[in-house]
Amino acid sequence: MLAPIQKPRLRVLNALRAGTKPITTFMGLPSFRTAQVVAQTGVDGIIIDCEHGNISDDSMHSATAAIAALGVSPLVRIRGTHSDLIKRALDAGAHGVVVPQINSAEEAAAIVSYSKFPPQGLRGQGSAFPALAHGIDVPTYMKTANETIIICVQIESVTGVQNVDAICAVPGVDMIFIGPNDLALSLLGYVPARGDEPEFLRAIEDIVAAARRHGKWR
Repeated sequence: MLAPIQKPRLRVLNALRAGTKPITTFMGLPSFRTAQVVAQTGVDGIIIDCEHGNISDDSMHSATAAIAALGVSPLVRIRGTHSDLIKRALDAGAHGVVVPQINSAEEAAAIVSYSKFPPQGLRGQGSAFPALAHGIDVPTYMKTANETIIICVQIESVTGVQNVDAICAVPGVDMIFIGPNDLALSLLGYVPARGDEPEFLRAIEDIVAAARRHGKWR
């Protein structure tokens, strides 16, 4: 049996920490082969879309494994904030989670707690698959996961914008993702935004400013 590689393969995280801009895309169709093809297009990461995409739990597991095996970072956009959804994505081997419709610091803090092992959080351990997707063994994964899982929250509502500074201040939130269509729908009552509406542009500026203020990737 070959010895496991002990240096995690974390392409998106490594790029972010190096100060470069990783290239990522969404995948919304359920196919192991599609995941393999997309992972060979030069992207650094693929967001497996379980919110709006046609992705079941089984398909998410397959896509995560296929993407990670090719040295690309699989991230999973879950469909809500429930702890079970986060657990399933991370147990499949996701290098991070993208969580939609975060509207308060309390919601963001809960996401962090569900994503991290004790003592920093509440995540339970019971799967060998995450270690495989990170290219390491289980003990090494357990030691490094809390510092290497990307926790990305989406700001895409009036309430989220109103609370964006408090959300960005939450320890453990790594990245802020602007959901432009839902943000436009919440602010303006229609989608897509034209991009020149003052309230829409002001909301974008407020989100970006808060992320910068608190040192979050965006």
